[in-house]
Amino acid sequence: MEKLELSADFFETKLSDAKVHFERALDCKHTEFDDLYPYMIEHPQFFWYKRYVAWSELLTIVKLAGELNVEWRSQFTERQVEYIENRVMSSRVLDEWYETNDAREQVANEENA
Repeated sequence: MEKLELSADFFETKLSDAKVHFERALDCKHTEFDDLYPYMIEHPQFFWYKRYVAWSELLTIVKLAGELNVEWRSQFTERQVEYIENRVMSSRVLDEWYETNDAREQVANEENA
């Protein structure tokens, strides 16, 4: 079995992936969760649960990065860092994750590039 080297780069990549996953869930875009539970799309609580799963993943990666002294805050705005440190996904987090519409459009452009 090959030994996995845990590095800051590894966690930065995982953190970036978790952030994109959460933001795609916020924007109601396709994520891995859709592939795992395709029947859930028919249920009204699906989008809330999908966001919760992505938020939990993001918090888990941040927690591990913190325990390993890997810098994680630089990938987020100050407000997003505050939300993450508070750990509670509220309607405010969902509504205000993107501080401006410009930030949301930038993320969409990056994903399409």
